[in-house]
Amino acid sequence: MNFFQRFFGHLHTVNTHRFLVMKMCFQCGLYAQGLKHDLSKYSFAEFWPSVRYFQGDRSPISKEKQVKGYSEFWLHHKGRNKHHWEYWIDRRNQSSEVYAQPMPFRYMLESVLDKISASKVYNKEKYTDSIPYDFFTSSWEYKAMNPFTAKQIADLLLYLKENGEEKALAYYKSLYRQNKDVNYFNRTDD
Repeated sequence: MNFFQRFFGHLHTVNTHRFLVMKMCFQCGLYAQGLKHDLSKYSFAEFWPSVRYFQGDRSPISKEKQVKGYSEFWLHHKGRNKHHWEYWIDRRNQSSEVYAQPMPFRYMLESVLDKISASKVYNKEKYTDSIPYDFFTSSWEYKAMNPFTAKQIADLLLYLKENGEEKALAYYKSLYRQNKDVNYFNRTDD
């Protein structure tokens, strides 16, 4: 692919992804998050490396990691977007123990919508409602993130797989109304 194909291909991918997440966020009542979702992808630090490593069928993060062993723009992205579980990594009690904090419900739900959208964008016409669940539960991140958050995400993606998108989004909206102010940081059952 030449530069212009990668540039416009990446721009189209980001815009499509953001539109899908925004639409689903609005359906669930996450209006501000829908508008702000992944805005950092347009920053110089993220956009230009993404164009360089754009392939069209998977995230440019994967390609940069394959080439360099790590991804600079992923490090930038996850540190600015609360819907990524890696944003919630911290040390516990000033010790050297690194711990994945449980995600607040609103960001965990945005993460679910992000996974659905990414599955649609990269799988295109092959997308089914089972793909986000199957991909997530077979991924290393499922084992590395906070167990409470991982179970919540898996449960919500399983609901999508078993009931379809329309019912899932209605269910997510009802859960959000019940849990939007819930703070999970005092949990001890990990």
